[in-house]
Amino acid sequence: MDFQYGCFRYAVLLAFICSAMTCGAENRALGRILLQNALAQTPPLGWNSWNHYGCNINENIIRETTDALVSNGLSNLGYTYVNIDDCWAEPNRDQNGRLVASASKFPSGIKALADYVHSKGLKLGIYSDAGYYTCQKQPGSLGHEQVDADTFAYWGVDYLKYDNCYNDGSKPESRYPKMHDALLRTRRPIFYSLCEWGLDVPATWARQIGSSWRTTQDIEDKWESIISRADQNNEYASFAGPGGWNDPDMLEVGNGHMTAEEYGSHFSIWALMKAPLLIGCDATSMDKKTYRILSNSEVIAVNQDPLGVQGKKVSKQGDLEIWAGPLSNNRVAVVLWNRSNSRATITAKWEDIGLNPSAVVRVRNLWRHRELEANHQGSLTASVKPHGCRMYVLTSVSS
Repeated sequence: MDFQYGCFRYAVLLAFICSAMTCGAENRALGRILLQNALAQTPPLGWNSWNHYGCNINENIIRETTDALVSNGLSNLGYTYVNIDDCWAEPNRDQNGRLVASASKFPSGIKALADYVHSKGLKLGIYSDAGYYTCQKQPGSLGHEQVDADTFAYWGVDYLKYDNCYNDGSKPESRYPKMHDALLRTRRPIFYSLCEWGLDVPATWARQIGSSWRTTQDIEDKWESIISRADQNNEYASFAGPGGWNDPDMLEVGNGHMTAEEYGSHFSIWALMKAPLLIGCDATSMDKKTYRILSNSEVIAVNQDPLGVQGKKVSKQGDLEIWAGPLSNNRVAVVLWNRSNSRATITAKWEDIGLNPSAVVRVRNLWRHRELEANHQGSLTASVKPHGCRMYVLTSVSS
């Protein structure tokens, strides 16, 4: 009943949006805002092909990934989007100027693939570029925004990652709205993910057109890349919230070049920052440690908290950092993050994380899935492994 009611409410909202968008510029603007908010009330969860497969993708990989997300239970935790990145298209458009899926990689076509993904209860994402070519020199969408948006809608696409390679030199602020408007004219709800690498500080302008926006260059499966992307994304915390999210790029958890502690820190900080959580490893063969990280429902709940406030760095002493952010029901999420190469003791003081210094709180360890035996007042201290973190949710018992 709840699912049916939710679908009914969404259908009514979508009908209102479509009606608003046909009734003058002011109402069209309202329609854009409503649709964007409906699609991005919380950050998206899912999977993307690029970090693990690069250009070595095909329809079997997408189908098998879809099946894996369902069979291993990750879809039940909210991992909904199955996103195809670059290298899915033929090098040339058809005689009508439309994009064509690679005959060798996607012989059944994208529409059939979308139908398959939808039959499993998930959503399909695709990739294009606000330039003449994609980053891998396949046809881009610059100058073809409406025909490509119509094609994606016809195929049943639910998510568009829109890159920034081989453009005409004009500012992203002038190119990205064109695809936004084209997507809206299709009247299909498509999550619009801007990927202009943070060059023109999209956090300051992209909320008007997109559901998420990249704040960084591409991520790598390296510790230094994780901490630098976290710091860059942290600068724009105040711009994120329901309807639009800062994106420090996809997850590297499980790709094999970092330790379990480092991957745990990566996932914890991304969740706290309300970043999109898009799995970037082989979802069909992840090991137990990878699955344990990606399936932590309590950490995911912080990311999906309806208050939608991005957590941020609130205190730093050398390589010892405290990140925190408010949650719904007057709770606070806290990460004690040790970036150093040695085990260290980190203390979070209440005044640093937004609590009254006299508040008494109940403390839950999200990685051990248990509450600490005693309530805490004034501060919280823990010993943290090198490159590791401790993540907690604090609930006030008294103020």
